[in-house]
Amino acid sequence: MTAAVSLVETVAVLYVDPRGPYPSIVRHWYDADRDAKTYDGPLPVIAHPPCGPWGRLRHLCAQQDASCGPHAVDKVRRFGGVLEHPAGSRLFRYRGMPHPGELPDAWGGVTYEVSQCDWGHPARKRTWLYVVGAPPLAIPAAPPPREPTHWASGSRSAPRGPVPPGIKVCSAEQRRRTPRAFAEWLVRVASSCKPPPAPPTSATESV
Repeated sequence: MTAAVSLVETVAVLYVDPRGPYPSIVRHWYDADRDAKTYDGPLPVIAHPPCGPWGRLRHLCAQQDASCGPHAVDKVRRFGGVLEHPAGSRLFRYRGMPHPGELPDAWGGVTYEVSQCDWGHPARKRTWLYVVGAPPLAIPAAPPPREPTHWASGSRSAPRGPVPPGIKVCSAEQRRRTPRAFAEWLVRVASSCKPPPAPPTSATESV
């Protein structure tokens, strides 16, 4: 008999693709059928809200709910955790989240830039992670850098002009896929997060 898989119960993952890795890693996850907006704690979260409405091609993403992004920020700031979005996402300035290298915000949130290629994605896929409630020393080290085998067409890291020889272009499915190793790493990060103290009223009203 196959041993039962022990699912992580210390985090909740919001806006999950049920075909991705999370359903086999964590017990508490919310996809399109289980509305992430109904989540009300108490666990820290990993949030992957739809990125289309906040990117350069947002005019082509009318079918995606733009309100999911701000909602995800609210959950991370309330319960602690991690929000993942493409590098350069307009959601960060819209909700007052710092860019990489900037000082923490009123919730203690810090933004890091990573490349999902380092966890096994075929493209570089530059990603911003907004982390609230995790001591810096609690964040596990990223794996050694890897070189991509593919380009994500239309991304900020794609080359201008012809694609270099030997480099393929990602399919739509490859672009949106989260490497299992990256999902497991995010679970470790979120598991170390605690709810932040309530920020000053002026900070709450400014976003």
